[in-house]
Amino acid sequence: MTLTDPLDAKGPLGTAAPAPPAAPTTSPTPVFVSLKLALLRNGLRQSSGRRAAYITSLVLALLFAVLQLLGLVLLRDTNHVDALVTLLTAVLALGWAVMPLFFPGGDETLDPTRLVMLPLRPRSLITALLVSSLIGIGPLFTLTLAAGSAVAVAHGAAAAGAAVVAVVLTVLVCVALARAVATANTRLLTSRKGRDLAVLSGLFVAIGAQFVNLGAQRLGGENGLAVLEPAAAVLRWVPPAAAVDAVQGVSDGAYGVAAAQFALTIGALAVLLWWWRGTLTHLMTTPDASTLQAAAPRERRGSGAADTPDASGPFARLLPAGRSGTVLLRTLRYAVRDPKTKSAWATSLGVGLLLPFVTAVQDNGSVYWSCWASGMLGMLMYNQFGQDSSAFWMVAQTISSPRDAYLELRGRTLALLLVAVPYMAVAVLGSAAVLKNWSAAPEALGIALALLGSMLATGAMASALAPYSIPQDSGYKNVAPGQAGIAWISLLVGMIVGSVLCAPVLGLTIWLHVSGAHGWLWVVLPLGAVYGAALAETGLRLAAPRVAARLPEILAAVNKG
Repeated sequence: MTLTDPLDAKGPLGTAAPAPPAAPTTSPTPVFVSLKLALLRNGLRQSSGRRAAYITSLVLALLFAVLQLLGLVLLRDTNHVDALVTLLTAVLALGWAVMPLFFPGGDETLDPTRLVMLPLRPRSLITALLVSSLIGIGPLFTLTLAAGSAVAVAHGAAAAGAAVVAVVLTVLVCVALARAVATANTRLLTSRKGRDLAVLSGLFVAIGAQFVNLGAQRLGGENGLAVLEPAAAVLRWVPPAAAVDAVQGVSDGAYGVAAAQFALTIGALAVLLWWWRGTLTHLMTTPDASTLQAAAPRERRGSGAADTPDASGPFARLLPAGRSGTVLLRTLRYAVRDPKTKSAWATSLGVGLLLPFVTAVQDNGSVYWSCWASGMLGMLMYNQFGQDSSAFWMVAQTISSPRDAYLELRGRTLALLLVAVPYMAVAVLGSAAVLKNWSAAPEALGIALALLGSMLATGAMASALAPYSIPQDSGYKNVAPGQAGIAWISLLVGMIVGSVLCAPVLGLTIWLHVSGAHGWLWVVLPLGAVYGAALAETGLRLAAPRVAARLPEILAAVNKG
């Protein structure tokens, strides 16, 4: 029998201990890829709603990508197609750069802060993260668009080979750019300020879609794709658009220029990986506030209640006395502090001013388009209690009668009116100034006020009869699973009924125009304001007893998610 001393560094007594086995040098990339696939698969198993949403997104993305691919192939022999694909690639890269800032939770499986405790070196970790990042709908869409762009400008065997290189470089640059930006801003995006930045995503998408619409209309003019040449002349030297433009250079025999563009793209990829590695190393080796003991004095940290300035100030003295004023102030604070509420306000305010501007630029504008402003803000009245999320139970404890419910709804309505009325005035007067049609401003503002009143009335009723939960754990879901039908029916029925309620003021305006009584059109403004106020007050008084009677059902619906 051989005896060993467990406390001795030697092996069997009197012999030297054998050398420890070498640490495994296997690349972590296959592990990360399998982990990404497993997390994606298990996430889809959580609920049928999540699975249906993912499959729907995948089908729509693939359908759009295939249609773009076919469209680019059909444009293969069209003049200036090289300018089009260069611009498309640049816009695609811009989207990859900014999306992590507006959708920081889009890929939680690749959050580098979750890998801090693993014994991984930056180089192997970057390789594993980069390869696993290629799995998903976004990379697949990017691959399809890049392939279509390369096919559209590739002519000849040499250009076909260059197209393969260009597609690979384009996908790698886009993914590396997104990951480098996300890693550099991880601390910001996981903080309160980062979540506040994410609420602007809806406004960003809405504005971007309108600019794309304007650009598409310009392409339909007599110059066609030629209008893209000035922008393409600059972007052809900006990676990864440079790689796609290099395929056109190879097709034209400009091998020197194409080689320079490929070298520029490869250099950009190397710089992105270097930047990513530096920020990743700093992120995983530098402690954050959660791992450091607070050493600063209380007054310098600003964490105490005494350090927080009074958000109300003199403004509170201007509010109505009693419960309505308190609710008004609370609603405005939610609009400033709560990410979900802030997102809804920012989107409504932005789109309400954007649509009249876009129609004016398209030369088919009208002062009446400014009524979009009242419609967008009026929709904020819908599902008032669902906006409170789990905090609504505290509000529910204070509602014991229809009078309490009325004061609660009136305070929320006054908060909307405090912003909506001057906002609509700015929208109408701004449209009148741009279109130089000041005479139509009073009637347009009167219609807008009547429409706002009808939306407030129907929104109050919808909040009482069809409340639903708004998930707080996702920046992209505004309806809890299983309640989407309630949300859509509430909004559509409310908008239809609101339009019908607004019909008398609209009918009066039309009758004054048809009858030629243009001198009396100014009466639409005061009549619209009075009529809208009467509608809003009627809606509040009808909704209040229903809120008091259905309080348990409302509370259950709001907390379902």
